[in-house]
Amino acid sequence: MKAAVVASFEAAPRYGEFAPPQPEADEVLVSVKAAAVTQLARAFAAGKHHAAAKPPVVPGMDGVGVLDGQRVYFAFPRPPVGSMAEQVAVKRIYTVPLPADVDDVTAAAASNPGMSSWVGLTRRAQFRSGESVLVNGAAGVSGRLALQVAKRLGARRVVATARNPDVEAELRELGADAFIVLGQDASALSDAFRRELRDHGVDVVLDYLYGSSAEAFIQACVGPGRGAAEPRVRFIQLGTLASPNLTLPAAALRSSGLELLGAGLGAVSNQELVRAIGEFLADYRAAGFRAETDVAPLREVETAWSRPSRARLVLTT
Repeated sequence: MKAAVVASFEAAPRYGEFAPPQPEADEVLVSVKAAAVTQLARAFAAGKHHAAAKPPVVPGMDGVGVLDGQRVYFAFPRPPVGSMAEQVAVKRIYTVPLPADVDDVTAAAASNPGMSSWVGLTRRAQFRSGESVLVNGAAGVSGRLALQVAKRLGARRVVATARNPDVEAELRELGADAFIVLGQDASALSDAFRRELRDHGVDVVLDYLYGSSAEAFIQACVGPGRGAAEPRVRFIQLGTLASPNLTLPAAALRSSGLELLGAGLGAVSNQELVRAIGEFLADYRAAGFRAETDVAPLREVETAWSRPSRARLVLTT
């Protein structure tokens, strides 16, 4: 069958032949129609994820296809055949039917980024309508959807952060009530976060960046220790676009209401992740969610892989 083949971690995938998967007893064979090139898929294809399989391998953690004549979203295909192939073998419990009003490309593009905030809020933060949400790193595909998801789930106030001040108007149009620019020094950024915490309160942080901006927010949560307990803040770690590490002073935990959590593989079961994506996609049209897409046929994977675009690249068979 045809697939995007990773022959080396140092090169982009190439379109070529790959042995079709043979489903095991608890698996089904899905005919793939669309698969998104996510940050996670790129990490696997570059060997930068701890669970990356050795080449030759087909990248892709999820996608959209046809199973028993029905359109489905699927995830976690069995290596070495990932979702950027004509067929994949997956466990049936890792598939959910697609709503008729969401097309293949949209479902493939929006599922992974939408899942991060949907799972982060509904499963990990135990979010309640009327709470406030700060999206750290709101300019990317996942962050933009996070603004929309937070509003859809009933956030009373949504704060967006981004390095580029020129995106403020766009992020406000997507649901942000306030904007904090990240391109300021650490002290000024902590002060901006501290004002937001003091004047409006932040119940949940959806963090796509980690690194210095996360450090600045954590520092802003540290109270003066004058008798009153600091307010509870659930900090949900979702991505490391800025850095995989940060410095965490002990005082930040002793003298604040911070609760540090994450939402990703291992924090939530695979089956629960797929179930959550089904909920998100079922609500997609009614909620008016929007995700920008950049579409290319699978046969053009090598050239499309590295072309610059703010939109989510989707490969179609």
